[in-house]
Amino acid sequence: MDTSHNPGGTPGAPPPYETRDANPRSLLTFGGVMVVTLVVAWGVSLLVYSYFGRKDDLGPRPTPFEQTRAVPPLPQLQVQPVDDLVEFRAAQEKELDSYGWVDRGRGTVHIPIERAMELLLQRGLPARPAATASGSRAAGTPAGNGQGSGH
Repeated sequence: MDTSHNPGGTPGAPPPYETRDANPRSLLTFGGVMVVTLVVAWGVSLLVYSYFGRKDDLGPRPTPFEQTRAVPPLPQLQVQPVDDLVEFRAAQEKELDSYGWVDRGRGTVHIPIERAMELLLQRGLPARPAATASGSRAAGTPAGNGQGSGH
């Protein structure tokens, strides 16, 4: 009976399977390091949790008999965001479609958009005054007499 671990193979060639077992010492070391890491992480999280529990006291614990609801600190979540958006847009539309004072002391008002567009068509856009022939200069010439250095 042949007791070699290379049945049917050529003599001196490596066997077609792994001949070494797993190293139990390295596996136990790895497992031990993992356990120690988990214990340390648990301890640190416990310390951080207790620290913030003392630092940020949320007040007395509510009882089932308490009828009032404590309002959380800002920012608060919207309970009905769709209704809030509809209400916000309605207020914006009302302001855009109405007359009113922006600054009464300076005499600044706001007018509806449609009326502003009508006035713009009637009066035209503001423009700079046309340049006179004597005041105009050619593009690319420096300010001054339009001549060179004068030498």
